[in-house]
Amino acid sequence: MRLISRPVWILSFVSMFADIAGEMLYPVIPVYLKNIGFSIILIGLLEGVAEFTVGISKGYFGKLSDEKGVRIPFIRWGYFLSAISKPMMAMMPNALWILLARSTDRLGKGIRTAARDALLSQEATPETKARVFGFHRAWDTAGAIIGPLLALLFLKYYPDQYEKLFYLAVIPGMIAVLLIFFLKEKKMPLPVREKGSFFSFFGYWKKANQQYRNLLKGLIIFAIANSSDVFLLLKVKEITGSDTTTIFVYILYNIIFSFASYPLGILADRIGMKKVFLFGLLLFSIVYGSFAFATTTQEIAFLFVLYGLYAAATEGIAKAWITNLADKTETATAIGLFTSVQSIASLSASLIAGMLWTFGGSSLVFLLSATIALLVLLYLLAGPLRVKA
Repeated sequence: MRLISRPVWILSFVSMFADIAGEMLYPVIPVYLKNIGFSIILIGLLEGVAEFTVGISKGYFGKLSDEKGVRIPFIRWGYFLSAISKPMMAMMPNALWILLARSTDRLGKGIRTAARDALLSQEATPETKARVFGFHRAWDTAGAIIGPLLALLFLKYYPDQYEKLFYLAVIPGMIAVLLIFFLKEKKMPLPVREKGSFFSFFGYWKKANQQYRNLLKGLIIFAIANSSDVFLLLKVKEITGSDTTTIFVYILYNIIFSFASYPLGILADRIGMKKVFLFGLLLFSIVYGSFAFATTTQEIAFLFVLYGLYAAATEGIAKAWITNLADKTETATAIGLFTSVQSIASLSASLIAGMLWTFGGSSLVFLLSATIALLVLLYLLAGPLRVKA
């Protein structure tokens, strides 16, 4: 098997174009929401509910993908829903409508994520998982570089016209959908089918091996510390007062994230996923702890460089690690359970961050997150239930 197969290339470009669409908007969404009257708490609630939607759906559709023995229909419909959600944001400046638009986008992500990651896992061996996921993540994040650059260019000529950006974002989103038609479904063994409710994917916890459960415990606690990146962008805006600087540092973060993902994936395959992942947690703690005291644009830029390295060392590698601990017939279910509980934790994280920011100040949010990340690092490193890579 080639290290990077044709389906991996296609999925990587699909993710890149989808991310161009999403990331054209992501840096300006908090600014847009504040302009139409959203408070910090309401922004936190919006992001939390959106993540809760994607979380619950990831588990259900991941299990359904395993049961049906197919991946591509879930991937196609997921990207399609995300594409059409973009212009919905600009149609009405109403809280409930914007919640519906964000939930549609997140539902699309929930439908596709576990099936897509399971397909990536099928295209790798246990010895190449981290680099395959890292390669995909690199191209995915390339879209997160191109998208904000397009947003900067647009806002240079059309300042404050955020609504038009939402309509333009549908173009790369639909390109992503069209690329999926170049994928071909591969036959896969079916697991034993079990009748259950929408939430029956939670039953995988009892079936999973102890290593999977140990790892999941640490990842979920960390998710509670890791609120939406919207709060980082709001902090940059608070310090600098500049939309341009806010978008620039987000682009810088994604450049580092993109270029470091594949090399760190190769490194994880060679020295172990656990070591690289723990390095990422350490970087997260340093970044969030430092954000509590950052005051200059130079400090912010340096912290976003470290934040990009953190993301490259953890996001793709966590999924690769999980797929190595799961049975091949239940890969999407294993990823779905992880991402579901992670997103539910993110709901709590965003709500807590919004309230702490409002009543205790932004520094409290970042210091608490840094502390929890360090505790998770110690748990995975030297806790009584050690997790092996």
